Amino acid sequence: METESEPYVRLASLRQLHQVMADMNTARSLADTLQSVADGAVGALGYEMAAVNLVRQDGDLVVAAFSGNSAAESLITGRVGSRDSWDRRLNMGEQWGDLVFIPHTEGWVLDDDDVPQWYTDGPAPRFEDEWHPSDRLFAPMYTPGVQGGSSGELLGVISVDRPRNGRRPGAWGREALQMYAFQAAIAISNARLRANMQRALVRLERDQQALRASEESFRQAFEYAPSGMAIAEMGGDQHGRILRTNDALCRLLGRPASAMRRYSFSDLVHPEDIGTLLRTSAEGGRAELRLGRRDGSYVWVSLRNSVVADAADGPRFLLTHVEDIEERKRRELQLAHRASHDSLTGLPNSAELRSRLSSRLCRRQAQPGVLESLDAAYGHPAFDAPTGHGFDFAQGGEAFEGFDHHVHTSAPEDGRDDGTKGLAVLFCDLDGFKSINDRFGHNAGDAVLIEVARRLSRGVRDGDTVARLGGDEFVILADGLGKADAQDLAVRLRNEIIQPIRAEGRAVRVGASFGIGWAHCGMTADEVLKSADERMYVEKRSRPKQHRRAG
Repeated sequence: METESEPYVRLASLRQLHQVMADMNTARSLADTLQSVADGAVGALGYEMAAVNLVRQDGDLVVAAFSGNSAAESLITGRVGSRDSWDRRLNMGEQWGDLVFIPHTEGWVLDDDDVPQWYTDGPAPRFEDEWHPSDRLFAPMYTPGVQGGSSGELLGVISVDRPRNGRRPGAWGREALQMYAFQAAIAISNARLRANMQRALVRLERDQQALRASEESFRQAFEYAPSGMAIAEMGGDQHGRILRTNDALCRLLGRPASAMRRYSFSDLVHPEDIGTLLRTSAEGGRAELRLGRRDGSYVWVSLRNSVVADAADGPRFLLTHVEDIEERKRRELQLAHRASHDSLTGLPNSAELRSRLSSRLCRRQAQPGVLESLDAAYGHPAFDAPTGHGFDFAQGGEAFEGFDHHVHTSAPEDGRDDGTKGLAVLFCDLDGFKSINDRFGHNAGDAVLIEVARRLSRGVRDGDTVARLGGDEFVILADGLGKADAQDLAVRLRNEIIQPIRAEGRAVRVGASFGIGWAHCGMTADEVLKSADERMYVEKRSRPKQHRRAG
């Protein structure tokens, strides 16, 4: 090709150039494409040596491929020239279209820069167009779509040395090298794109494999978890519906998986725990509540929720972990019962009695400033002076709560039964109990206390409280009684108590004295109990001794 003039180009030369370009575009990798570009400049365009300098991410250019001289190839392949040095080269010399030719008369200033270079030996030129060993010819490659000009992004530079005919390229040679650089830029860009796609496909395949492994791990963890697991819908018309359950949850509730898919947790929860479930946050929420079994019983469980997204903008699902805490709850209830109940009789103890009584009472006196705050907030007096009835406040001067729903506890007036019904407090003290302890021992005394507790509990209504205050003292809280009702109750309970009791193989008798007090708002629990206790002693002293004891 180097001997051909512009008007006449052999068909074989065009075929050779076409084949080289085809090889560039069909290379299997980026490295093969770069080497094809260098080989084509030597084999098809007729230069003795060619190097492909590729722009790196940091902007500098590296010798990525070399052809024509094995010694030069081993010396400069992989070496890097700075971008500043390359920009200097591409902006000096003669501009042959997109090509840059730097004659030996100007190129000597570049001998000491950092761009890797190699020169062929040869004599000084004898003719004006003869190639000098120090001449330089560069073909810049720009990103596809931008042909030449400083406006394109530089992709790399093809540098060539000494045409085989020993002369500087003519018009046809220059045009061929320029077209070749343009096609090489396309081939390199396509090779890079293919390499990026291949890397992306490899990463995608790895990600898919990891996803499949993760999904399988999740399935295994879900299906074979020792505690219950469930997946439910979030949002839409079927919000909360259970989609999937594991074997552990099905066994815990005694329900098959097919049946579980007809429910949501709100369908299974104990009616008293609905509020707890609704207050539980879906994202990271936790609650302890009771779920219904197939046999109608309930089991205490701990629910922990987390949200799982199916896709970036796809549907979300609620993953719920269900842990059986029945045994722990049973122990907690036992401990709570022991703390609030008498260990001998099983009745509420003194602390529980005071708690129940205090919960029914409110204080009429608020801390300084509270009433004024209520006046300002609600626009009317917080305390109605003429009637003496105001807002209800918590026991002990603490902040009031729920006063709109509190029902004042009132009491019948002393001396007459005016039909008023209130909270009666019956203070019961056994008569003759000490003598039983002294004569027959504490085991007999304990048996008497247990039986008295049973008789008192049997003699009151559901909802009334029978408590053991301590020793042989009992207290009954009975709400909604009038004065006559409370007196009748005391008589009935006394008659139950005085019946013979079997203790340690013998029949013994005890009597009972009752004092009736009335709880009403404005009193403390201790004040109410003290009032009933005092009335009991009045009643005890008013009866003859022989009537108080049944021995």
